[in-house]
Amino acid sequence: MRSSMRRIIAGTIVFVAILIVSTAGYMVAGWSFLDAFYQVIITVFGVGFGEINTMTPTLRVFTIFVIVAGYTSVGYIVGAFIQMITEGEVRRALGARRMEREILTLRDHVIICGYGRMGQILARELKQERQSFVIIDNNSDRATQAEAQGYLVRIGSATDETVLESAGIAHARSLATVLPDDAVNVFITLTARSLNPRLVILARGEYPTTERKLLQAGADRVVSPAAIGALRMAQMITHPAALDFLNQEAGRANLNELLTQIDMQIDELPIAPSSDLVGCSIGTLEVKGQSRFIIVAIRRADGSIVLQPDPQVFVREGDYVIVLGRRGEVPKFASQHSTRKQIRYRGAKL
Repeated sequence: MRSSMRRIIAGTIVFVAILIVSTAGYMVAGWSFLDAFYQVIITVFGVGFGEINTMTPTLRVFTIFVIVAGYTSVGYIVGAFIQMITEGEVRRALGARRMEREILTLRDHVIICGYGRMGQILARELKQERQSFVIIDNNSDRATQAEAQGYLVRIGSATDETVLESAGIAHARSLATVLPDDAVNVFITLTARSLNPRLVILARGEYPTTERKLLQAGADRVVSPAAIGALRMAQMITHPAALDFLNQEAGRANLNELLTQIDMQIDELPIAPSSDLVGCSIGTLEVKGQSRFIIVAIRRADGSIVLQPDPQVFVREGDYVIVLGRRGEVPKFASQHSTRKQIRYRGAKL
């Protein structure tokens, strides 16, 4: 694209230089500026009008030069312009093809339905967490805006099964439908749930009466921006000092960012089916952790939460153990216990 633009600029400069030199050549032969410039224009653009003054053999040779040079420069400019358009189309086609290949390889990713204000914030946060995701939006301008951010995008309606399938819903981990239309969110939830029963669906609900419909449609969680905003304002009124503390520059805007200042973080430890932590008690898990973190809660596979679990409580596959520890310790611990360890005794597996 840049090389084509440079060619257009260079060709234009040469073309203007040819016009100036050609006009000057006719004026040297005794023509007026207007006659000379008019002769150059009708010659270069092949209008076909007759010669307006007497043409000597020398001027005829000069006119041949004007025709060849003018047509060559114009052809060079037009060719560069066509190349620029072709390169843009080819680049877009290759970009779309590359995006399709990347989406096909995604596993356990998130699908964001709608790239409005909520969708943009959600995409930015997921990118910061290095979580792979795909955006679906039927507005070409918003889709182009998302592509400019380097996001994977599918243009179309999220209510269409084909569009959801092209976004890799069969292999997705979560879907967030954040459109401002509750009815559309309900329909998307129904469609997504039918395509992937294991999918975790988060839905936006503008009205309180919509929450029950979204849950019945298959949503796992319903988020109401109005309710969240009202609660936030109520906290500002009733607990201004606490909020001022958390909103200070040192404390950032939330607890996890505040803990980051002292190199601590609230994190989650997934208990995969292949993990050797399956069946361990909380006490055993803390021993394995060697005091690198504190267990705060357990989120069971069915979504229930166990706060401050006793040491005798056992973890099961599909659980998420919520811990408070030093940054980077939990991922390291999780990788060390991601698979069941097999004990060998005299060459035999036990």
